[in-house]
Amino acid sequence: MTESERPTRRRSRSRRRRRARLRRALLSALVVGSLLLAVGGWVGFRGWQARAHLLNAAGLARELSAQVVSGDTDRALRTLGALQEQSRAARSATNDPSWQVGRRTPMVGDDLDAVRQIAAAIDSLARQAFPTLLRMDLTSLVPTGGRLDLARLSGVSAELARVNESVQGTRRDLAMVPAGRLVSQVRQALVDLRGEIDRLAGLTKAVDQGARLLPPLLGASGPRRYLLVSQNLAELRATGGMFGAYAVIEAENGAVKMGKQGSTSSLGRFTPPLKVPAETRALWTDLPGIYPADVNLSPHFPTAAALYREMFRRKTGTTVDGVLAVDPVVLSYLLKATGPVLVPGGVPLASEKVVQTLLNDSYRRLDVKQQDDFFAASAAAVFDAFFKKNVNPRVLLSAFDRAITERRILFWSARPEEQRTFGDSRMAGTLPEQDTVPTVGVFLNDGSGAKLGYYLRQTANVTVGECRPDGRRELRLRVTLRSTAPKSGLTESVLGLGMAGDPYTVRTLVSIFSPAGGAVLEARLDGVETAVGSGTERRRQVATASVDVAPGAERALEVTVLTAKTGVGQAELWLTPTASPWTTQVHSAPSCEQ
Repeated sequence: MTESERPTRRRSRSRRRRRARLRRALLSALVVGSLLLAVGGWVGFRGWQARAHLLNAAGLARELSAQVVSGDTDRALRTLGALQEQSRAARSATNDPSWQVGRRTPMVGDDLDAVRQIAAAIDSLARQAFPTLLRMDLTSLVPTGGRLDLARLSGVSAELARVNESVQGTRRDLAMVPAGRLVSQVRQALVDLRGEIDRLAGLTKAVDQGARLLPPLLGASGPRRYLLVSQNLAELRATGGMFGAYAVIEAENGAVKMGKQGSTSSLGRFTPPLKVPAETRALWTDLPGIYPADVNLSPHFPTAAALYREMFRRKTGTTVDGVLAVDPVVLSYLLKATGPVLVPGGVPLASEKVVQTLLNDSYRRLDVKQQDDFFAASAAAVFDAFFKKNVNPRVLLSAFDRAITERRILFWSARPEEQRTFGDSRMAGTLPEQDTVPTVGVFLNDGSGAKLGYYLRQTANVTVGECRPDGRRELRLRVTLRSTAPKSGLTESVLGLGMAGDPYTVRTLVSIFSPAGGAVLEARLDGVETAVGSGTERRRQVATASVDVAPGAERALEVTVLTAKTGVGQAELWLTPTASPWTTQVHSAPSCEQ
């Protein structure tokens, strides 16, 4: 080989090696690409399967919920079987090796992981929580013959604790799924499921707490006494209505009876005033410590209950173990389970009419003394029906669930260890100092000195604003109040003091509570900037506006509030329970992570 031929041969060998490497690279790319296409196609197919199974499972879960509430156990068991089959198939479709590979893939991995966790959550509930709930004998949770069987209740307590633990675990798992980068369909599915699980978790927690607390509360280890107070929604207060009629409830070993009854007006006034928390006093002066009818100007029920208990002790010498508050709307729910009851004097109380009867008709036809007697007799009649009639336990529990969700049943225990068990639950009526989701409070207090609250109609809309550089978000709140009161024909007991000038005009003190750690920025009434009283309570800034509404008129209060630092795009409302339900709407926004 000549010297001139050697470089040529070397270049030729080098080109052949490069071509061989290129062929191997192309072949490898082709193999890997084919595998990725195969895996992607398989994941897509399995995703389509999972979606179909999850949609079927969601529909079956809604059917199951309705059947459980209605007590249709036979159909519920069949629905549960179908739900378990669909949820198992959805979990299987999202749990094979190809899906695990897809979860590590950029762009779609987060979505695949979220779908897998949604499927796992539904399957866990279908296999663990729902079967136990259907198997349980719910009659152990309601009284019969004036007594609650505490031994039977203790028997189901352990099962209820396991159900609650399962549901709370599922709720925690879903809360850990990051939603910011998910595609809209998956993100909405996750948000919807979280909402349903939150509601279920609230219910199972309340039932679990009830099963554990009811034995001591109902005198398993010694007699107990409580004050049952009726919140009169015709004269609004922040927690619902002015404390009107009261009754002493006595409990021992599961047996419950009603003792002394009376009206709040009989307790008189207290001078010097009882000690009121400094923040409450700054907002409402000493009024909650002077007048029993004003103890609940603040929405924080433990403060109101403790003040009322002490006032009752000073007036009567009787010390009670706690305070239970209800309103006439609660009675309308309970009467669906008990059926109509007859009040001495021949007046029937029926579910459809009891709110009108107690909050309107009674003021039109009875004088003040007769009203007090009628309210006391009505409470006793419903109490007797509740404890002595045989009622459908599922209908009754559904009524309690609705009332607690709407914050119409509130309970405070004077024993700190029991009160701590209730925590920040809706039934405790505690104004929390921290928010999971930014919560705006809209609380109403009557400023007329009248019983015109029955005629109010209310709406509240919240719109979540843009993310700010400091990590906070603005929330735009719009509250409207409309009066359906007539222009004439009402009695003096309805018109009361007429503090708005025109006795038929409803004056309402509207208090806006910012989310925890937030602030109230500005307020406008009918588009014009309006003066507000201001203060703070439990890490929330408070602005209070006085709103007068004439018969047939409507007023609009628009308030801008600021959250603490949050990336959340949702908001929640906490509203004073009223005689007529609120109309509400929350306009969410994307999270700040998106």
